[in-house]
Amino acid sequence: MKKIAVFVDVQNIYYTTRDTYRRQFNYRKFWEQLSYQGDIVVANAYAIQRSDDQQHKFQKALKHIGFNVKLKPFIQRIDGSAKGDWDVGITIDVMKTAPDVDMIVLLSGDGDFDLLLREVSTMFNVETNVYGVKKLTANSLINAATSFYDIQDNLLQ
Repeated sequence: MKKIAVFVDVQNIYYTTRDTYRRQFNYRKFWEQLSYQGDIVVANAYAIQRSDDQQHKFQKALKHIGFNVKLKPFIQRIDGSAKGDWDVGITIDVMKTAPDVDMIVLLSGDGDFDLLLREVSTMFNVETNVYGVKKLTANSLINAATSFYDIQDNLLQ
């Protein structure tokens, strides 16, 4: 059986599915579909820590499905801008995991990850699959992946 590692850019998936479909991504259905392809040995969901009940409920649901939820504080700058992305953390975890798995699955549309996918594919001969909303996913990321899966009705709730 294939060993699969999953990395979810939660904010990216939330906003792209909301803005495109006005619906939420169905993590449970995604997990079920992916588990038919192999054994999910690592599953990390990267989110921003906010102290509201909806977020806690969502994070608890992700943990119940099987995800390890990694949280980073949301930083509001004095000038009004905000910081809270997980790009470096996701990259480090993918690089550490890639030698031990057959497939890396990234849920994100962020083109910053294209270089990462090319590197792990070349260095570790690992399959790279990306799930994202096609019209909001960088073409460079789509082209860097072994396979791209457009998030549509079957993965929404």
